[in-house]
Amino acid sequence: MQYHGSCHCGAVEYQVEGQLDSVLSCNCSICSRRGYLLWFVPASALTFSKAGALTSYTFNSHKIKHQFCPVCGCAPFGLGVDPQGNQTAAVNVRCLTDVDLNALQVHHYNGKDA
Repeated sequence: MQYHGSCHCGAVEYQVEGQLDSVLSCNCSICSRRGYLLWFVPASALTFSKAGALTSYTFNSHKIKHQFCPVCGCAPFGLGVDPQGNQTAAVNVRCLTDVDLNALQVHHYNGKDA
């Protein structure tokens, strides 16, 4: 299934293809502050219809490039590499349209202690 997402101001608009059944809620310092609900997909599943200027933020091990819009501050996704070496996108499902968040299974990850 294809989902559509954007930042708050609309400078960045994208589509992501895949089966969205569950998300990850992490309690690390950035995820807990931003309220992310993350869906991990191959980076190739993420395409842009409007690619405004994104800003990237990394911290700790610098493995994930957290992308955010410099205009509205919204953080729609992050980019990184999974443990097998595959390019991966961590999509913030809160930035997708027409997704019933209550219907998703939420897996909790203890990133604070990882």
